[in-house]
Order: sequence, then C-alpha cells, then structure tokens
Amino acid sequence: MAFMGGPRTPDATDAYLERNLEHWVEYGFGIWMLREPDSGALIGRAGLRHILVEQSDEVELAYALLPQWWGRGLATIAARACITIGREWVGLPSVVALVVREHVGSRRVLDKAALVHDRDVSHLGRPHLLYRTD
Repeated sequence: MAFMGGPRTPDATDAYLERNLEHWVEYGFGIWMLREPDSGALIGRAGLRHILVEQSDEVELAYALLPQWWGRGLATIAARACITIGREWVGLPSVVALVVREHVGSRRVLDKAALVHDRDVSHLGRPHLLYRTD
C-alpha cells in the first residue's frame, strides 16, 4: 500500500469493497482474491476494473500481493492471466496499468506481462506511468 497512498481506513475499505462488488454486477468481471491452493492462505488480489484516466474510460489491470509472496513470479502470472481474460474472454481491445515511477518491482511485472509504457499521466493527483497492452 506504500505506493497506493498508504493503508485504508475501515470506512475507505468498506467503500472500496462496495465499489468492487458493484463493478462485478455491472460488468461481469472485477477483482479476485488470490489464495494459495494447498492451504487456502490469502496471497493477495488481482483483476480488471474500469477506471477513469484523464477523462478516458480504461480497463485497468490491478494486482497486489502480500509481502511474504513477493519474488516468486506470482504477480507476473496473475497479470498475464488477467490480460488473457480481458483480451480473449471479455473481448477488450486493450488493458492498461498505472504505476508510479518509483515502484520498480511493479514496473518489472508489467514488462514481463508484455505491457509497454504508453504515456505519463496524472492520476489521483499524482504522476503515474500508464502501461498498455499492444
């Protein structure tokens, strides 16, 4: 959460969850919780969601893993799976991802998932890099 504005308050968490549930109802896709298959332990989350980027409706690849799961290639696997779902199952023309320049690990995941830097944007009042599938 350090690169995403810090931890959410309980009220902000409730609002975030409500928005994600509404997204599933409206679009038929959204954010999934990721669990370790053998134990069921929570790994993180990943999925696709509509976002507004500089007045343009985009579908964003979103992912976040708990720190103990970093460095295992799981974010790349999740990102690639989400892109496949978006492009091949949902029929999206492209998928985007937003990342702050300083988040080198996430930028590596996007590179490995075959997204390319499209342009610099302002999102939520901060400069971000917008990556896009080709």
